[in-house]
Amino acid sequence: MSGTTRITVTLPTEQVTELRKLTDNVSGYVAEAVARQIRHQLLGDDLRRHQEEQGAFSDEELAEARARIFGTVDGADRTDAA
Repeated sequence: MSGTTRITVTLPTEQVTELRKLTDNVSGYVAEAVARQIRHQLLGDDLRRHQEEQGAFSDEELAEARARIFGTVDGADRTDAA
């Protein structure tokens, strides 16, 4: 298990009110949100670096990536109940 560091974060009162409605573990909720944002930032950096080195993604590459992330749009990955 990784260590923790106690910090103070200032948030708008309205956000804190809504946050407390969502969770009893505010620290855990905020830690997950920060982790998700860090992953997002690192992925964006990797994608930009890849495009700088390899060129822009083609429409086909983008479509394949979307299909892998979100599933196919045409329903080809579904099985019929019949």
